[in-house]
Amino acid sequence: MLSPQSLSESDRRVVAAWAADCAERVLPLFEAEAPHDDRARDGIRRARAFARGELDAAGEIRRRFVAGRSSQSATTPAGKAAAWAAGQAAGVAHMGAHALGAAAFAAKAAGLADPGRGGAVELDWQITHMDTAVKDALSHLPLLGQDPSGPLGSGLLASGVLGENIRVLQTAIAAR
Repeated sequence: MLSPQSLSESDRRVVAAWAADCAERVLPLFEAEAPHDDRARDGIRRARAFARGELDAAGEIRRRFVAGRSSQSATTPAGKAAAWAAGQAAGVAHMGAHALGAAAFAAKAAGLADPGRGGAVELDWQITHMDTAVKDALSHLPLLGQDPSGPLGSGLLASGVLGENIRVLQTAIAAR
């Protein structure tokens, strides 16, 4: 049985484009530190191609970790978080919950780059750029910490600023 965090393939395709948008907004933070490492940008490109139906889930599942590994090229916490946002966006083909991971890491990267308001501004942007289809798809995910069978379980995404960011997003989705 699939995890409720997986989402249907059609829902994963819908949220992959939004996740790519979220990650792309902070990609310059990574690229400023690692201009010759194209793995993060390629992960975002692949997430968009998956969203358009140009790539299949099986192929992307095998490649889902490549973009996130680019974080090793970053030199600051903001650059690393931006690379992880791209990695999470690339992982949406495998499991839809990674879309919230991409958004959470993007907001974290923005907050690290601009501690005054960067994270809040990014979350506001993410919420206003969720169309009805994205909100509907993401509303099928369990709330953070309620299902242990994926990234929204008790692991990395459930703690600290990442968990706070996902809770903000899930509250906005529920309020639609």
